[in-house]
Amino acid sequence: MSASSTSGAEQSPQSVSAEPVSPSLHGESSGNSPIKRKLVLALGALGVVFGDIGTSPLYTVKECFHGPHAMTITPDNILGVMSLIFWSLTMVVTVKYVMFILRADNHGEGGIYALAALFLSKGRNSVAPQRVNLLVLLAIFGAALLCGEGLITPVISVLSAMEGLNVATTAAEPFVLPISCGVLLGLFLVQSQGTERIGKIFGPIMIFWFIALGFLGFMQVVRSPGILAALDPRHAVHFFAVNELHGIVVLGSVVLCITGCEALYADMGHFGRGPIRLSWVVLVFPALLLNYLGQTALVLEDPQAAVHPFYGLVPRLLLYPMVALSTIAAVIASQAMISGVFSLMQQAIQIGYCPRLRIIHTSGETKGQIYMPWVNSMMMIGCLGLALAFKKSSNLAAAYGIAVTGTMCISTLIYFYVTRYNWGWPRWRSLLLAVVFLCFDLSYFGANLLKFFDGGWFAVSVAVFLFIMMVTWRDGRAILRKRFEEAQVPLDVLMYDITTYKLVRTPGTAFFLSVSPTGTPLVLLHLLKHNEALPERVFILSIGTTDTPYVPREKRLEITDKGLGFYRIVASYGFMETPRMPEIIDLANEQGMDVDSFATSFYLGRESLLTTGPSKMARWRKGLFAFLSRNAWNVSTFFGIPPGRVVELGSQVEI
Repeated sequence: MSASSTSGAEQSPQSVSAEPVSPSLHGESSGNSPIKRKLVLALGALGVVFGDIGTSPLYTVKECFHGPHAMTITPDNILGVMSLIFWSLTMVVTVKYVMFILRADNHGEGGIYALAALFLSKGRNSVAPQRVNLLVLLAIFGAALLCGEGLITPVISVLSAMEGLNVATTAAEPFVLPISCGVLLGLFLVQSQGTERIGKIFGPIMIFWFIALGFLGFMQVVRSPGILAALDPRHAVHFFAVNELHGIVVLGSVVLCITGCEALYADMGHFGRGPIRLSWVVLVFPALLLNYLGQTALVLEDPQAAVHPFYGLVPRLLLYPMVALSTIAAVIASQAMISGVFSLMQQAIQIGYCPRLRIIHTSGETKGQIYMPWVNSMMMIGCLGLALAFKKSSNLAAAYGIAVTGTMCISTLIYFYVTRYNWGWPRWRSLLLAVVFLCFDLSYFGANLLKFFDGGWFAVSVAVFLFIMMVTWRDGRAILRKRFEEAQVPLDVLMYDITTYKLVRTPGTAFFLSVSPTGTPLVLLHLLKHNEALPERVFILSIGTTDTPYVPREKRLEITDKGLGFYRIVASYGFMETPRMPEIIDLANEQGMDVDSFATSFYLGRESLLTTGPSKMARWRKGLFAFLSRNAWNVSTFFGIPPGRVVELGSQVEI
């Protein structure tokens, strides 16, 4: 999963090797003891990593016993559902993700792109190319599903929190949806401010949230200790034996208790494996388990409480404060997911699966603090549309489950290849672990497919749309790169012509962005054709993306003196970094190039794409690629090139 970023549509897959470097956020501990640093990171992880899974108690038990697919409320069914929740949290979150998946860190980073890149960095040579391509496509689709989850999380979390007002008074029902839309609108409007400041208060608030979850559940368990029998897995087995197909449908609601697993893995780079494990084992898992036990114990005691079992645990005097706290927790969970989507899209751009989009870095100190205006606007429109269309959190539950479980299945498949070919595990060991995980993953995914027409179609539709867009952009760039390479001439031939025909060299310095680290950029040839002269110093710049998240500054640039005033620069960036021209020039100057960016011309190509070319891509995909290329973010702004020093040369290209 590697790519190079160059001018215009001339971006193409181009792998560049680099040494790993871990992000500084959890790698530096100057002035702090390791234990203190770990505790601080564990606190921060409560808000960002566990925000999504931490708000699942708002709707999980309710979906099992109330709604279109509700299970009949009997003692056996209640014990069965609680047993399923307990073993889901234990096997999927604790065993699969916390114990195993978190071990698959790509130089400190996690997430489905990082996992796929980890395999490609070493294991791709041991697997047939067709299978490698299939795994890449699965990773793209998994990322697309996560983006769909990013749309659903804010809506279902905020709606579930605000629906607590209905428990306090029926008069509040007409206001739940408008207030929820107002909260969502405000959430997206403040994204441009960045999450660093408000992120500092996420952890303390979520500590209070998880303590409240555990305390409310514990008080109910004390009154109905019989619910503890649900920890026996035989109740889960009996549940399926009695309810058969209906039990499988309800399993699609149980899966809501493990939403946020991928966020747990994806945010590993911000906090580290140890702090995440510490937060889960010490606070999050016990608090969630107690709350679920309390809710099911309440339903066992009072079946009428199944309408809103979460708020049923809350004393009436504390109901309004709890609604407020739940809303804040829902906003925190939504914020974490929105930031995650920003990060996913940034990685997709960098590895060549998404057109350039405007990226604003909201923090000068912390990596990963970014804001993407176009993505934010699309998510805001999507979330408000979802809220208005589905109206209630229950109507969104089916859509949520498919997005979560689909990504879980894909992560397991890629993890199998990492353990087998990157870590060298015996086939039986890798296969055994993958089969155990897939037994859970496929069960949850199949259960949610049964609710496809009840809302699951939305997540699939979003994922398919994004998948088509990403694959079309990747394939279109590959075709374009091939066309450019066919039109290129070797740099040695150009230099021979310069010497033989004594071409005019004008004073000054020029940068030409190149599609590949070999050959001559077309924009340079176009300039020579029109002016019959070249600047006396020419830098040919290629920007490549590695299979690692970050590249050390000292290994960023490779400069080769080709003679006659020509220099070839290859800049390497990790898939979680954004190339910036000022940094490249500073690094070049450190190597003695003496480049003044305000006295240098930057020549970029602007291609008009025609869909009448001979490539085998379908005509409609060619049209989509041309549309995406026209609307990609301006390359000079994207790379931070001084706008007054840019010269664009246009050309028509058939694809």
